[in-house]
Amino acid sequence: MLSEIYIENLAVIKKACISFKSGFNAFTGETGAGKSILIGGINAVLGQRITKDIVRSGCEKAVVSALFTDIDESVKSVLSESGFDIEENDLVITREIRADGGSVARINSRTAPVSLLRDIGNLLVNIHGQHDSQVLLNSTLHLAIVENFNGDFSLLESYKSSFRELQSVAKQLKSLKAAESEKQQRIAFLDRQIEDIEKYNLKAGEYDELSAQYALAKDAEAINLALQTATSLLNDEDICAVSNVYAAEAALEDVSDSLSSLSELLERLSQTRLEIQDISQALTALGSSLSLDEEHIDYVVKRFEKLERIKKLYNMEIDELIAVYEGYKSERDTLESSDREIEKLNEKRGLLLEQATKKAKELSAFRAKIADDFCNRVALELEFLNMPGVKIVPYFEQGKLTLNGMDSFELLISANVGECPKPISKIASGGELSRIMLALKNVIADKDSIPTLIFDEVDAGVSGKAAQKIGIKLKEISRLRQVICVTHLAQIAVMANEHILIEKSLVDGRTQTSVKSLDFEERTAEIARIMGGENPSELMLENARSELAKYMD
Repeated sequence: MLSEIYIENLAVIKKACISFKSGFNAFTGETGAGKSILIGGINAVLGQRITKDIVRSGCEKAVVSALFTDIDESVKSVLSESGFDIEENDLVITREIRADGGSVARINSRTAPVSLLRDIGNLLVNIHGQHDSQVLLNSTLHLAIVENFNGDFSLLESYKSSFRELQSVAKQLKSLKAAESEKQQRIAFLDRQIEDIEKYNLKAGEYDELSAQYALAKDAEAINLALQTATSLLNDEDICAVSNVYAAEAALEDVSDSLSSLSELLERLSQTRLEIQDISQALTALGSSLSLDEEHIDYVVKRFEKLERIKKLYNMEIDELIAVYEGYKSERDTLESSDREIEKLNEKRGLLLEQATKKAKELSAFRAKIADDFCNRVALELEFLNMPGVKIVPYFEQGKLTLNGMDSFELLISANVGECPKPISKIASGGELSRIMLALKNVIADKDSIPTLIFDEVDAGVSGKAAQKIGIKLKEISRLRQVICVTHLAQIAVMANEHILIEKSLVDGRTQTSVKSLDFEERTAEIARIMGGENPSELMLENARSELAKYMD
C-alpha cells in the first residue's frame, strides 16, 4: 500500500509529508487549496506525464517521493526483469522535475526509466478522477470494460491469432495479384532473353577449349606447309638428308682405320643420322595427330568467332552468360509457379476465414454472457448507490471481422423504469456518471489485485443520501483495499479512518499549501465547516461529532 508521500516545491506546496493508513483515507479542503496538486504528485511517481509548470515558481526543481510497503510479488517480478532486485517488501519511488523541463526517476535511490514507473504504477495504484467518467461517454471503450471484468482473454487471443494469420495471407494475395501485370511483362522479357541465348547452344568450358584450337586453325595452312617441307627435306629420295648423312658416314668408315682422328667425327655423324631419323618420325607423327583438315578448321573458326560476338553483345564471359541464362530460366519458373501459389493462398484464405469467423462467433457468445453478468453486477451496485431505477444494458451489433472480433458494443442506460435504453452520453447527468463509474470500478475491482484505489472527487454532482451511499461503498472497499479519496462532502469524509486536511495560507506574501492529519476534534471542526460553512455553530459541531461517532472503528 501507499504508506507515505513527500512533496517539495510542487506548485503551491512548498513542503509536505503525508502518511496514509491501510483503510479509508479522506482528503478535504477548500476549493483551490491544492487537492488536485496532491493527485498530480502521486501521478508523477506513477510515471505519468508531467510538465515543468508544476515546479513552484522560483525553484530549480520539484521532488515527489512515495513509500510503498508490503509490495506484491508481481511488482517485484516486473522490477527484477528490468534489473531491479528488491529483497525487502518496501519500495521508494522518487520523481524530480526540473524547472527547465527535464526529470529524473529513481527506484530505491537508483535511477530508473519513467516507463518502468508506469509499469509498476499500474500494479500499485488505480486512480479514478472526474475525467475517468469520460470513459463512459466513449462507447468504443465499453467492450474493454466488460472484458476486463471477466479477465479471461484466451478466446480473444485465439481469435486474434487466426485473424492475423488471415490478414497475412490476404496481404500476400493482394501483393501477388497487384504484381500480375508486371509479372507478365517480366516473363515476356525473360522469354526473349532465354530464346536469344539458347540459339548459341552454349556449353561450359567450350570457349577455353576452342580458343587453343582457333589459334592453331588460323595458322593451319602455314603449319601444314612447314611440316610437309621439313618432312620432305628429311625423307625425299632426291634430297634425303638421312640418306646423305648415311652416305657420308659410309665414305668415312673406309678410311677411319688410316686416320684415327676420324673416329670421333664418325661417331658424331652416326648420332646425327639417328637424331634426324627421330625428328623425321616425330614430324610425321605430329602432322598426323593435328588432323588439320579443312572441314574441322572451318568449324573451329566459325564457332569461335560466334562465341566472340556473343561475348561482346552481352559484355560478359561465356561461363558468366551461361549462369545468367540459368538464372533467367529459374526466375521464369518461379513467376509461372506464382499462379499455383495464388490458387493455394486462395484455398488457405478460405479455410482461415471460416476458422476466424467460427472463433469470432464463439467470442461474441462469450462476450454476451459476461456482459449480462457484468450488467447484473453493476445494477446491484447502482441500486445500493441510490439509483435503483437505472439499468445498464449491453447492446451488441455484429459486422465484419476486425482484430477485436465482429462485435460493435455499447453499454446503454435506462435512467427510469420502463424507459428504452439509450446511449449513456445522451441521458446521464454528472452525478449519475460519477456513481455509475464508481459502480463499474467496484465490479471490476473484484477482478484485480491493485492494493491502492484513489478516488478524486468521485462525489461530483451528488449530495444527500446518494453521497452517503458512496461513502458506505468506499468504506466497504477499504476493508479489502487501501482507499484514498478527495471529497467535498461531509457524508463521505465522516466515514474515513484517516482524515487529512489540505489548506492554503499566505506566507511572506506567497500562497502556500499545508497538509496535516486531523485528530477527532479537528475532524469535528472540519466536518462542521463542510456542512455549514465557516464559523459553524455549536449545534453544527455537535452534529459533526455525532456523525463521526457513528463510523468510528
